[in-house]
Amino acid sequence: MSLALRIFLYLSGFALVAALGVAIAAGLYVYALVADLPDYQALQRYEPPTTTRVHAGDGSLVAEFARERRLFVPIEDIPPRVIEAFLSAEDKNFYEHPGVDFWGVVRASFDNVNNYLQGRRLEGASTITQQVAKNFLLSSEVSIDRKIKEALLAFRIEDAYPKKKILELYLNEIYLGSGSYGVAAAALNYFDKALTELSVAEMAYLAALPKAPNNYHPIRARERGIERRNWVIGQMLENGYITPSEAKAAMEDPLHVQMRPPGTQNAEVEYFAEEVRRTIMQRYGEQSLYDGGLVVRSTVDPKLQAAGLAALRTGLIAYDQRHGWRGPVSKIDLGEGWEKRLSEVPRLADVTEWTLAVVTRLRDDNSAIIGLEDGSQGVIPFDGMNWAKPFISDRSVGAAPTKASDILGAGDVVYVERRAEGDATYLLRQVPAVNGALVALDPHTGRVLAAVGGFSYFKSEFNRATQALRQTGSTFKPIVYAAALDHGYTPSSIVMDAPFVIEQGPGLPLWKPENYSHNFLGPTTLRVGLSLSRNLMTVRLAHALGMDVVAGYAERLGATDNMEPVLAMSLGAKDTTLLALTSAFAVFANGGRRVEPTFIDRVQNRSGETIYRHDDRACAECNADQWQGQEEPALSSPGKDVLDARTAYQVVSLLQGVVQYGTGTAVKDVGVPLAGKTGTTNDEKDAWFIGFAPDLVAGVYIGFDQPRPMGRGETGGAVAAPVFRDFMKVAVGTRPAIPFRIPPGIELIRVNRKTGLTTSADDPYAILEAFKAGETPESGTDLVEGEYAASGVVDDPAAYGSRPVAPASTVTEGTGGLY
Repeated sequence: MSLALRIFLYLSGFALVAALGVAIAAGLYVYALVADLPDYQALQRYEPPTTTRVHAGDGSLVAEFARERRLFVPIEDIPPRVIEAFLSAEDKNFYEHPGVDFWGVVRASFDNVNNYLQGRRLEGASTITQQVAKNFLLSSEVSIDRKIKEALLAFRIEDAYPKKKILELYLNEIYLGSGSYGVAAAALNYFDKALTELSVAEMAYLAALPKAPNNYHPIRARERGIERRNWVIGQMLENGYITPSEAKAAMEDPLHVQMRPPGTQNAEVEYFAEEVRRTIMQRYGEQSLYDGGLVVRSTVDPKLQAAGLAALRTGLIAYDQRHGWRGPVSKIDLGEGWEKRLSEVPRLADVTEWTLAVVTRLRDDNSAIIGLEDGSQGVIPFDGMNWAKPFISDRSVGAAPTKASDILGAGDVVYVERRAEGDATYLLRQVPAVNGALVALDPHTGRVLAAVGGFSYFKSEFNRATQALRQTGSTFKPIVYAAALDHGYTPSSIVMDAPFVIEQGPGLPLWKPENYSHNFLGPTTLRVGLSLSRNLMTVRLAHALGMDVVAGYAERLGATDNMEPVLAMSLGAKDTTLLALTSAFAVFANGGRRVEPTFIDRVQNRSGETIYRHDDRACAECNADQWQGQEEPALSSPGKDVLDARTAYQVVSLLQGVVQYGTGTAVKDVGVPLAGKTGTTNDEKDAWFIGFAPDLVAGVYIGFDQPRPMGRGETGGAVAAPVFRDFMKVAVGTRPAIPFRIPPGIELIRVNRKTGLTTSADDPYAILEAFKAGETPESGTDLVEGEYAASGVVDDPAAYGSRPVAPASTVTEGTGGLY
């Protein structure tokens, strides 16, 4: 054997052994990787974190809560063209390869040599199946190990699942930028459209994003995004998914996006949405809220929510302007680049009617020229700022300004509001120091239709409608009167409006409550006493009834919990929330039933199963297979009876008097039947108005977050009632007038509303008073001289007349703005 042959055989044997060794090593390496592969069958149990969506009562989207903004959509509901766009961009041989596209790998290898030499980004060759393996079962680590595992898993996935299932997983999991996971979420977040509404250009843009979403951002990298999108359109054309004319039109599309913010979708519902979020968190936990894909049908009425926010802001601004100008938001240099400096001043993003502006100069006509962030100019005429008397304290302001320089100076940064659409003139605005809340609900179901927790959610997330505990003042009085009407009193009963003094205990001073007006009416009917909000009459009633009785009524109606049985509580000294007291007033409006307020109608899980329903009334007859002549199912009324329906109507009638001729006349011009009660706490620290129409109850409270006097005359009738009025004008003012429902057992008797005595139809003060069957204007309990002598109580004898009824001429009309 020749030497050359021996060398050849020797080298061949060595190569064979080496190859065998490499094969064994490779086999052991792959075996180790296979042993370490994750369980691909987990894909069958896959439940992706999906967005919890909150809808309004009319079905519109209110808010979304998620860590990953994802909406899971079955493959059957994904339009074929969306699938074709992604196949064209990511894996055009998807239906032919077994999980790995070998020819694609070879092609990408050759292309990457050229890309490397030209300094371009290297191409990947991962199929959609490989991307599913990576996204669901592996990390994003860049390594040979991970790439081989990805390929091995891709083969296994293809063996275990049909192509449709793999596509479904991919299209619902892929990250497409801007917090969007999956094609459905991306369609909403980029274009505010459902998948079925997307154009070819929009589908192609979404399909362009998986490679590197940030590199093709529709705003920050618009040109690159359009270039990549057009490449996808070209691939769709090449693959026969679209026609040349469709491709041409799609490529010419300028890429219009409508980016949706995460979280709440409308600034007007921020407070409401946050209350829903807290409720879901408490009821189902954090994971269900942010990952569970719950569908929440809330009770909010967007129209009423917007009306409530507008009314509250108007009222807060009106109060604030009465108390003067506290100065500009900030001051900036007017040199070059002032627009950028202006844009950096923090502002309230949810007060969309306002914008920040800087005063550039004052003119001789006492107007101010202002500059806006975009470099444009506007003007604040003097009549748009002449309200701005200098603030001295909550109780006093300085002299009225006579020229613009008394208010503004160059460089002042201020809030302004455009006077009219398209107008270049603006009004000077100021963020109110005072705050408040408004809540409205359906008195028959407890569904909260509007809840505004303050002037601006961006300024303060604290929800004053549900979280603020405030003293209620005279808005508590109807509960005292309800207790009295249940205990032998009638609307015509006489109670002394006279000085009242009571011992509080050893070492404590005498308690001497007063009327707001510091005068006395003597013997006065319950109707007049409530309409004019007489404190001394209320205290006498509460003392005669016993505060244990009054506290029991307050708790039964849901106004408050654990009320101490002390007389001061009868005048609203107990603190509670606006929502709780407004819900208590719903008992009067609905005929005596307590309904629990709710912000949520229904909650469904990701499978569509209802897991909570507010209306939990049973109705076995509702599930009949077919109609066989049986009666319609009868549902019971929501809630539980807590007050005699007749008493509830009597309170309604008395509260109508508050609106018609008492302390609440500010709301009378809504033009439909309304009832309500004003409330003001000591030193005007809190101003309230709670009222209702037959099918809507609403409450308003205004006060400083750290309670302090708002100023003399800033009462419930002056501050809160106008907010209620403005809201109810939108809510019910345009509807046909609906009278309050009169329950069985009520008799209407014509009386003089000032004396409570029977009268004739030609009496100018004649009204139809509501009495329970068997009662008359002359029956019922009175609290007058000789009938009211209790231990520890001292009445001023001079305040009592010789008759138990005051003459009509001595009972004056309320001013509708003082109590």
